Parts: sequence; C-alpha cells; structure tokens
Amino acid sequence: MSEFRFVTPIDVRFGDLDTLGHVNNVPYVRYLEEGRGRYYDEVVGVPFEELDTVVADLHVEYRNEITRKQAVEVAVRVPELGNSSIPMEYEIRASDPDTDETTVAATAETIQVNTDRETGKSVPIPEEWRKAISEWERF
Repeated sequence: MSEFRFVTPIDVRFGDLDTLGHVNNVPYVRYLEEGRGRYYDEVVGVPFEELDTVVADLHVEYRNEITRKQAVEVAVRVPELGNSSIPMEYEIRASDPDTDETTVAATAETIQVNTDRETGKSVPIPEEWRKAISEWERF
C-alpha cells in the first residue's frame, strides 16, 4: 500500500452489495466521491456543496473484492496541481476483522477541473486551495 496522508472511513451499505454478497463495481466510484468530498472539506476547507469542480477523467482498477463484514477506508492524495485541474489518486482499502489483514480493493485516479459556476468554463484554482493542498501534500 502506498503512502497517503489523508485517509477516511467508508460505511458499506447493504445496497452496495451484489447478488454474490460483494460490493458491486458502482459503489467503488461513490466511495471515491465520498473520499474526495471529505478531502476538500477537511484539507482544503471547502464544503462539498460549495465546490465548483467537475470530474473530467476517471480511471478505476478493481483489484480485490469487498464484503459487507470488512472495514473500508479511502486514501486520497493530490500528486500535483495544474492551472485549473486537480488530479487525485486513491486507494480503497478493505480490512478483514477476523485476520486484521488489509488489502487494496481498488486504485483510482481522477482529474477535477475547477469551473466558473455561471459559464461552465474552466478557471484557475483559487490560491487558498492551492496553498492548502500544497502544504498538506508537502510539495
């Protein structure tokens, strides 16, 4: 598992499961969204409902299954900042309560683009966001 400074727990809901008792592929993307929203809220200091970003790109690599009994967490990091783009990397991790073994269930990458709410056009990342992210990520 890679080093991420921001990690947040995720609740696995019954509705996340498929007929085999595993988390379906779609909730993985919601878990990323929850992790991303909490990162913005806690690291950047911007509540989710005030974000003016859109996901421009999303890649998920499913690596291991998640079951309902496992504890799940999402690790999030920003490796760099563009002018208006914010790339993020993720690990969705699942821990088995019987063995304390943690596996990486998925890795993912997204690119968010900061936009003007009225025009929908890309705009530069606000300096206060840039400062908060770079200080947190230490770059």
